[in-house]
Amino acid sequence: MADWQKSDWRTKPRVQMPDYLDDAELKAVEAKLASYPPLVFAGEARRLKAQLGAASRGEAFLLQGGDCAESFEQFTADGIRDTFKVMLQMAMVLTYGAKVPVVKVGRMAGQFAKPRSAPTETVEGVELPSYRGDIINELDFTPESRIPNPNKMLQAYTQAAATLNLLRAFSTGGYADVHQVHSWTLGFTEGEKATKYRDMANRISDTLDFMKAAGVTSDRLHSLQTVDFYTSHESLLLEYEEALTRLDSTSGKWLAGSGHMIWIGDRTRQPDGAHVEFARGVQNPIGLKCGPTTTADDLKVLMEKLNPENEAGRLTLIARFGAGSVGDHLPRLVKAVQEEGANVLWTCDPMHGNTIKSATGYKTRPFDSVLREVREFFGVHKAEGTIPGGVHFEMTGQDVTECTGGVRAVTEEDLSARYHTACDPRLNASQSLELAFLVAEELSDRDQAKAAAAV
Repeated sequence: MADWQKSDWRTKPRVQMPDYLDDAELKAVEAKLASYPPLVFAGEARRLKAQLGAASRGEAFLLQGGDCAESFEQFTADGIRDTFKVMLQMAMVLTYGAKVPVVKVGRMAGQFAKPRSAPTETVEGVELPSYRGDIINELDFTPESRIPNPNKMLQAYTQAAATLNLLRAFSTGGYADVHQVHSWTLGFTEGEKATKYRDMANRISDTLDFMKAAGVTSDRLHSLQTVDFYTSHESLLLEYEEALTRLDSTSGKWLAGSGHMIWIGDRTRQPDGAHVEFARGVQNPIGLKCGPTTTADDLKVLMEKLNPENEAGRLTLIARFGAGSVGDHLPRLVKAVQEEGANVLWTCDPMHGNTIKSATGYKTRPFDSVLREVREFFGVHKAEGTIPGGVHFEMTGQDVTECTGGVRAVTEEDLSARYHTACDPRLNASQSLELAFLVAEELSDRDQAKAAAAV
């Protein structure tokens, strides 16, 4: 995009971004970040775009998941490993059930900033600026902690680089080898879904043994020993994004070097706003959250701005309406896409529209509501004859108690036991696996319907 520069967003209206108190300090941090290596590379982003294009045609499926907001304090190698492991488990369930490749994208190595519904919050009569994620300010409810600190961008970069380093090691160093499928069952020792997973693991192992006996050598099985694993985040803090944006010498196009895929939230999707202006100029795959207030006209304008060449895999529409509301909103947006002949990948975020406050005071998400929204999402696409191409979850590999329900039947009284999130409630490992089985069943139904239609 010859007429676009990475700082053009600064001339546009900005929302959900902090006002830093020391401009000189901010500029020094931006300059330092701009001298650092990018976290991801253009070839990786192009490969992801091609795989997302396949998902938009029903030839693959996108699994996107990870933390609501990454934490500096809770950052550990074990935490990264556990979330990576659960995503491998979910992908295995989806691949085995739906018979299509699964594109694995983590909400990791960059998901540090969060939009908020209000600029301030009040506790016991004291009003302070809202916590906006560790890259901006701190969770502690004190005036000093809530002051935006630009130096936190440097800590976010360091943590993102370390996370990516470990993810790449897990992806290619043997941990993701499908022959290790049984070792991934650790932690799932009870319940019907754990038994189903172990049965599936046994069938996969039997298949691998057969392939080996039939003379399929380890060289041929190399693709089963490694995985492609990508990172994504909401591109909310544009000073950070601009500082890590680089010109790709191969293509001559700009790359957001902070992550393979970036998305625009439902609160920052103003067509003439700063966030849309930044995202339109980079070559990365772009996600766009679509909520109840998204109109068909809004969507048409945004699709033209974000994907003017109508490139497959470039634009992912992430539907987030809430259980019981999908049928009220998704059909009109699907029709808008069809009217424009737009290439998009439709995915379902069943988390953000289903947040409630429990009787015990904790923010939570009922697991039944999450499941219901997924079913409704698939149902609308079946009715419209379009392709449901992915799911987008806030989840963790930790055994947290943040969403009620699921196989282990987390109750509102249980929430306080292991409620660790800094922002929004996440699915735990058991709930994530249970959800994968539901999605696999929906995908199997989708493919059976497609096959029947082709006869």
